[in-house]
Amino acid sequence: MTAPVFVVEQVPEGPEFVLEGPEGRHAVSVKRLRAGEDVVLTDGRGHWAEGVVGAAEGKDQLVVTRLTGVREEAGPAPRITVVQALPKGDRGEVAVETMTETGVDGIVPWQASRCITQWKGERGLKSLAKWRNTAREAGKQSRRVRFPDVADAMTTKQVAALLAAADFAAVLHEDRDHDSEPLATVPLPESGEIVLVVGPEGGVSPDELAVFTGAGARTCRLGTSVLRTSTAGTAATALLLGRTGRWS
Repeated sequence: MTAPVFVVEQVPEGPEFVLEGPEGRHAVSVKRLRAGEDVVLTDGRGHWAEGVVGAAEGKDQLVVTRLTGVREEAGPAPRITVVQALPKGDRGEVAVETMTETGVDGIVPWQASRCITQWKGERGLKSLAKWRNTAREAGKQSRRVRFPDVADAMTTKQVAALLAAADFAAVLHEDRDHDSEPLATVPLPESGEIVLVVGPEGGVSPDELAVFTGAGARTCRLGTSVLRTSTAGTAATALLLGRTGRWS
């Protein structure tokens, strides 16, 4: 996709559609789109249509004409999900943003035992909403039409069940005293689900690692350096997208 992307509840069949509300305001007042420019309308779930700006009306209405009809992007193969331990401050949104821009398909917030940040009650709901909004906005920015799913926060037991059901599962672990395989060369499936676990700044605890490996996850490393929790998922996603041919 090269044209700017805007999100709609349902992709219109055409031939004309009025984009309004926050998306229309962004198109008219922020992007300042004018007649004749190309746009893409998507539901963020793989359905999309191309169109041409017919006119901008007021401050929040964009008339899109010459819509091509609804198209659907095929689902990813293999699908890549990153289980992200909760970082401090806004680094969680940074992780979600860069993983989305890179091409991750699913993000699972994980309340690891060594996480300083705690998602509880109203604060947890607000944090989850921020992650989901970040994924949506980063999906638009990177011109995607299938945005990553951001799941509800999971416990270690729930993550273990997710790993057990995957076609390939791995925990990124930097402890040099623990045996690990390089993610750059470990055998990968051609289809199905790949799930990676990224621990907190303090690392995955021995008990958590035992639970995850017991569920079938392999222990892998990215390289000789230790990445922050907010960047490891992005680096791993990029590596897997290249290795699986999705970037070819």
